[in-house]
Amino acid sequence: MKDFETVVVETDLLILGGGMAACGAAVEAAYWAKKNNLKVTMVDKAAVDRSGAVAMGLSAINQYVGLKDGQNTVKSYVDYVRNDLMGVTREDLVADIARHVDSSVHLFEKWGLPIWKDESGGYVHEGRWQLMINGESYKVVVAEAAKNAIGADNIYERVFITGPIMDGDVCKGAYGFSVRENKFYVFKSRATLVSMGGAVHVFKPRSSGEGAGRAWYPPWNAGASTYFTLAAGAEMTCQEVRFIPVRFKDAYGPVGAWFLLFKSRATNAFGGEYMQERRPELANWGPYGQVKPIPANLRNYLGMLDVLEGKGPIYMRTEEAIKKIADQTPDPKAYKKKMKELESEAWEDFLDMTISQAILWAATNTAPEEKSSEIAAAEPYFIGSHSGASGAWVSGPKDLAPDEYFWGYETMSTVKGVFCAGDASGASSHKFSSGSHAEGRISGKSAIRYLVNEKPAKPELSDDEIEKLKAATYKPMANFEENKGASTQANVNPNYIRPDMFMRRLQKIMDEYAGGVTAQFTTSKPMLDRGLELLDFLREDSEKLGAEDLHELMRCWENYHRMFQAEAHVRTVLFREETRWPGYYFRSDFPKINEDDWHCFVNCRYDAATGKWDMMKRDIIPAFKPDAEHELVGG
Repeated sequence: MKDFETVVVETDLLILGGGMAACGAAVEAAYWAKKNNLKVTMVDKAAVDRSGAVAMGLSAINQYVGLKDGQNTVKSYVDYVRNDLMGVTREDLVADIARHVDSSVHLFEKWGLPIWKDESGGYVHEGRWQLMINGESYKVVVAEAAKNAIGADNIYERVFITGPIMDGDVCKGAYGFSVRENKFYVFKSRATLVSMGGAVHVFKPRSSGEGAGRAWYPPWNAGASTYFTLAAGAEMTCQEVRFIPVRFKDAYGPVGAWFLLFKSRATNAFGGEYMQERRPELANWGPYGQVKPIPANLRNYLGMLDVLEGKGPIYMRTEEAIKKIADQTPDPKAYKKKMKELESEAWEDFLDMTISQAILWAATNTAPEEKSSEIAAAEPYFIGSHSGASGAWVSGPKDLAPDEYFWGYETMSTVKGVFCAGDASGASSHKFSSGSHAEGRISGKSAIRYLVNEKPAKPELSDDEIEKLKAATYKPMANFEENKGASTQANVNPNYIRPDMFMRRLQKIMDEYAGGVTAQFTTSKPMLDRGLELLDFLREDSEKLGAEDLHELMRCWENYHRMFQAEAHVRTVLFREETRWPGYYFRSDFPKINEDDWHCFVNCRYDAATGKWDMMKRDIIPAFKPDAEHELVGG
């Protein structure tokens, strides 16, 4: 096997990831680090300009509270998030992000992001919390500010982080490898900020064949945040709260603009509007079924009931919505112009963020002003920043968090010196891109304060320790090199398993036993128990992963990380004996919501030394008194 150069990088704060949260952390941490003569280093498996969930662009900023205009309050946003998550949310974390998020949006505009304005100069809202943007270069704009703040010499791109470097319960940094060069990296740090995204392709996607890589959430998000924090021994939360978005079918185009901006209806194939016809079903889901807006999972569920009764496909009535808006312009000439504008906006919504949907429309001769388009529930994703909530259990802010939720530094996990932001932090969903950036800023500042106050020791690592980490990292390449001659076809070998086959096996287990698309998002204790049994076999076989080159080596480790996200999810769904989020998953053996026993967080912890998992309940403690405003000031 080739020789791999070892590169050791020493730093004070190590930021892992390159998405919106990481960029927010870089901007804020760099500012405070310079004042305290500290070094900040950023590591991204991709390139920061086009890394993370908004890499391809975005047509709207989904969290803007509008505090300076008095449009909303922090509490009103917290109420919205709590209701959408069926009562399970860390109000202190959500409020902390909500009071800072506007300032991140104002920074985006200052840095050059075009935000739509109305005739009076105010922001154009897609919905109550959303702003319309020309966002094809959204990430590039945000990345430029981060790179300028931290400096090119402190950014390592195309480096995959394999895992944490641990000394007992102390994290000494991270290790990984270049996906382009024969270099092994050891990052020794006194504090580490995890922001490596969520996870996709844990479940089998709806797309198959040449479209197998298509997903709603970017396919390169492979559970690195979850694996890193689990392997470090951090307590995790909401690992059962997966997210299933309803999107335009096959290319996963966004539906938000159609529902919120165009005011479109979704109907079944027979014209029935399931949101109206099935409204009585909402009463079965406690107080959450009666709130406005209706929680996302319940909206999903009502549509799924139509599909189960054979009333599919479900359609977005795009032609009806466009005509309804255009009809407000009676003059024939102006009407024609308005129709062209609306048609342009319809296409732009996809071209800003999901180009494949525009291609599919073109390929199927679909004109949205003439023809409805199919929508469908996607496969499950793990994303703590959107409408899911999975991530690490982190400390809240001192002025908002109860004692049970505060241990010294905002966003710090239960592992001292390990901070989390974006998809890496749990129970604080609906932060989206702007809120993730704001949380990154909160986390970056908090991490620098930790370094200044606590003065953690400079980490030491022996050459023997480094060599062990290096050997473990490149083991899949050694497996392939040593055994490739045992078969005439490299994909089929008794001594190793290629990463693609490993991933398909993981997806099959999760799809069939943990409530994926094939199982109509339904599972039960016997199914979950069988899934755990099969995941045990999969973990045994992970020792035999084989990689032909650096790209496959990255795929091996991605799928190893996914496997841990999968097990955390299965164990947590099994532990929570109720159905709280129908439309995300359904427990057929516990088909109802149980407020008496399960109005709580379900947390877990993994012991890397023993391979044992601990499951536990944590109380839900409100940050606000009922019907009272909290005196909070936002930027």
